[in-house]
Amino acid sequence: MIAATHPQRIAMLKDAATHYAILTAMLAPAFFLTATASLLMSANNRLARVIDRARQLLVELETVSNDDERARIEQLILMQRRRSRITLHGSQLLYLAISCFVGTSLTVAADAFLGYRFVSAPTILAALGVTMMLAASILLAYESSLAVRVVNDEMDHGHKRANERRLAGR
Repeated sequence: MIAATHPQRIAMLKDAATHYAILTAMLAPAFFLTATASLLMSANNRLARVIDRARQLLVELETVSNDDERARIEQLILMQRRRSRITLHGSQLLYLAISCFVGTSLTVAADAFLGYRFVSAPTILAALGVTMMLAASILLAYESSLAVRVVNDEMDHGHKRANERRLAGR
């Protein structure tokens, strides 16, 4: 085996450093991917709970005969519908953010391969992904506040009914 000359070794080390820098840049969006995937799992679980609750309310609606109670359940169903739409939009934004982060990694590699012609494409994709994550987080935070409001209303209603039954039993 013929030993590489000093200038050849320096060139090989520079090439290796360049490849490692490219790989590092391609991996950076993985941190955003991890955070986005975590939010997405949470959003999907929340959506499943909203759907389950809506189904429960639909069953209750079929059995109720009191008009006031029927109107209350219909309002709860409308609120579940609203929550499901908000959560769905949040999830869709998170899926788009994941696509942007994967696209960021791919454009970093393609940019290096094609001689750095994409200039700011990886940065733009990463910024779009982060922006979508931010928007999804805001939507999901809003949906959480709606969920708490619905639960508080249901607890207030249940407490009121329990007090009415207690007073009627005296």
